[in-house]
Amino acid sequence: MPGSLAAAREAWRDWLKSERRLADHTLVAYEHDVATFLGFMTSYLGAPPTLDALARLKPAEFRAWLADRARNGLARPSTARAVSSVRSFFHFLDREKLAHNASIGTLQTPRLPHAVPKALSEADMDEVLEAESEREREPWIDKRDAAVLLLLYGAGLRIGEALGLTKAMVEDLLGAGRDTLAVTGKGRKTRIVPLLPQALEALAAYRDACPHLAALAGSHAFFLGARGGPLDPAIVQKRVREIRRQLGLPDSVTPHVLRHSFATHLLGAGGDLRTIQELLGHASLSTTQRYTDVDAARLTSVYRAAHPRAKAR
Repeated sequence: MPGSLAAAREAWRDWLKSERRLADHTLVAYEHDVATFLGFMTSYLGAPPTLDALARLKPAEFRAWLADRARNGLARPSTARAVSSVRSFFHFLDREKLAHNASIGTLQTPRLPHAVPKALSEADMDEVLEAESEREREPWIDKRDAAVLLLLYGAGLRIGEALGLTKAMVEDLLGAGRDTLAVTGKGRKTRIVPLLPQALEALAAYRDACPHLAALAGSHAFFLGARGGPLDPAIVQKRVREIRRQLGLPDSVTPHVLRHSFATHLLGAGGDLRTIQELLGHASLSTTQRYTDVDAARLTSVYRAAHPRAKAR
């Protein structure tokens, strides 16, 4: 059992990875949050904190940390995540009987504005999927990008889920003539998502055109970069930025907005929330319910534009 703060942090990290199964980027964020918290406490207490010192922290000292973040202009969503990270760390210390601090229970998460996902209109979405590259590239790269974007919008995949597909998974899908794909998402939960015929055609077109895939093992990533390595999410983000600039779309349009658009358009066409929840891989229905706000806003806009009395002055 770890006896020092450094060892406790390492054990906590292993627990988050193996037991909580946090995604790598979330794990890095949690570690950063706790490191900055401990850095503040080092300055505030006048010495690096020990496990015993953490156990003795009072509510005033936790409030001082929050006040320092506010003075430094850190956004409320960032502080809300930091509070969650620090709570997780103290929960682990208590669970492992390394340090117990009742004051952590007084730590309040900052109130966040109700976030409504931003979705593209169906017309804008069509233009995004049909946008041509503004620069000369290998044809197979254009086919790759088209396939990735169709998975984000046509199947509602997260960018990490799309880029996590292996060559064997897609070959099995195309070879068997299936139109559903098993996707492992957050928390390593697997869900079944249907694929549009256009998405299947795009996957096959990219596979046949890519010069690197044939020589790779089935366990290798299906989507590849220009040199044959696994495709970096930053390349997809860059492509969406190019399309955004080309079409004059707002800066809020990111690869994740394609997933939001998938859900919003399904809901607008009469899809029920439970089904959309399953397709998106949301653990909680409350997360999916955010899309009702999006659709309500769209319906209100249509109503005000179309109803005779709404147009009357």
